[in-house]
Amino acid sequence: MPYAPVLTTLAYVVRDGRVLMCHRIARESDEQYGKWNGLGGKVEQGEDAGACIIRELREEAGIVPTAMTLRGTLNWPGFSGPEGHVFGLVFLVTDFDGEPPERNAEGELAWVPLEDLMGLDMWEGDRHFLPLLFDDDPRPFHAVIPYDGGRPTGATVTRI
Repeated sequence: MPYAPVLTTLAYVVRDGRVLMCHRIARESDEQYGKWNGLGGKVEQGEDAGACIIRELREEAGIVPTAMTLRGTLNWPGFSGPEGHVFGLVFLVTDFDGEPPERNAEGELAWVPLEDLMGLDMWEGDRHFLPLLFDDDPRPFHAVIPYDGGRPTGATVTRI
């Protein structure tokens, strides 16, 4: 069977040394329930990655990015089970119009100081790429973080 991951976008919005994060606590049936995540979602048919993240940020946070950079790509084989593969494009948003609400349909939104980010209850695999997202290296990163049973089994990263 060909490898056919779900294509997603993920954004980390920064302002004044803080990162806008979503605490996914709105629905107990959410596979990401209890986790802290950046914002984003699935790319729709006929939509490019930039248009997707603009739409997702408008829907999830009521903001429109005015400055963003594609920082890298993430391949999560097995993220949602043996056949549940996900491929994500990760953006860093450094300027935007609008003001995020305190919550959205997924849970609570909070501005987290960058130095506190790694202390949040997040997917273990996120700890592999988040330092790359915020470092000073201008090269994009490309990571593979395989999952088995809801946990990462390792990580490989290429920077070019």
